[in-house]
Amino acid sequence: MNKLIIFSAPSGSGKSTIINYLLTQGLHLAFSISATSRPPRGTERNGVEYFFLSPEEFRQRIANDEFLEYEEVYKDRFYGTLKSQVEKQLQAGQNVVFDVDVVGGCNIKQFYGDRALSIFIQPPSIEELRKRLVGRGTDTPDVIESRVAKAAYELTFAPKFDKIIINDDLEKAKAEALQVITQFLNS
Repeated sequence: MNKLIIFSAPSGSGKSTIINYLLTQGLHLAFSISATSRPPRGTERNGVEYFFLSPEEFRQRIANDEFLEYEEVYKDRFYGTLKSQVEKQLQAGQNVVFDVDVVGGCNIKQFYGDRALSIFIQPPSIEELRKRLVGRGTDTPDVIESRVAKAAYELTFAPKFDKIIINDDLEKAKAEALQVITQFLNS
């Protein structure tokens, strides 16, 4: 039976780097394809990067309880995970990987129970997180401070996850994630 692996973490904790590493490790992992109400960007195609829905369609699907989790990030700008898509990927023999916010991660874990492993990638400290975000050079000081404030809130969810991996050394964190997931998939 195929399984689900949920990753949540504050922005700047190294989650994407760790997930991208794991996707190259022969674990039959596939990203969950999310739905969004934003228009496609660049070369994005429906059903590949995202399922593109209008805000009305998104609301209708929420009303029909078709999402494992969703969030309205800005007015009429939704992101979410469709139950039907996850089931389709599981039936195709994939182990499905989620990169979601802490609330979405808790919701997916609750829905799938022991079939899902929830992993929280934690920065060594809020100060280190601030340094990483500044070092990226992609955000204004205001955006960085709002991400740091959000991170402090997100860290309060860490105990709700099956496994916390502290990313103070990227190679060590990648190795730990690989070991935990391999063990879970083989159990």
